[in-house]
Amino acid sequence: MTRATDRETPPLTPERLERAALRYLERFAASVASLRRVLVARVDRSAAVHGTDRAQGVAWVDALLVRYQASGLLDDGVYAEAKAASLRRRGLSGRAIRERLAVRGVVAETAKAALARTDLDRDGDTDESADETAARALARRRRLGPFRPPEQRALHRTRDLAILGRAGFAYETARRVIDAQDDDGPG
Repeated sequence: MTRATDRETPPLTPERLERAALRYLERFAASVASLRRVLVARVDRSAAVHGTDRAQGVAWVDALLVRYQASGLLDDGVYAEAKAASLRRRGLSGRAIRERLAVRGVVAETAKAALARTDLDRDGDTDESADETAARALARRRRLGPFRPPEQRALHRTRDLAILGRAGFAYETARRVIDAQDDDGPG
């Protein structure tokens, strides 16, 4: 399906491709793979609409990505660490964070290292309870377990455990969070 803007857009050149890449990076944090996906889609559209050479466009994309990585404009490690920290604050498990980073094209070792750096406590030691802290954040946000009214806790315990389990938390972590007595909860 041809978009209206495709008819008005001039054929892709290296300069236009770079402007598009910089505009994208101004708006979004991106991994190398995700920026490559966006730019190759632009190359494909130009090839379909204007008949430009797809192979040459992909070569331009690859050269641009190499240049951006060399200059530090694109860094999967920095991207993964920022994304992991953001997702931890939202209450995602380590497993879910690694999966989301993999979808964005971040290599498993880079994702694991970024998550480890994110989970360091203030003393520089690995925070063993990072998953538990994230599970508590999710429980607070979704009003599960100790964040429910006391009269509803027992009735919804199994459901709350299942929600945390589907979010990627281990059963023991979910059980500790759901069964905790919390002063922050309602009631």
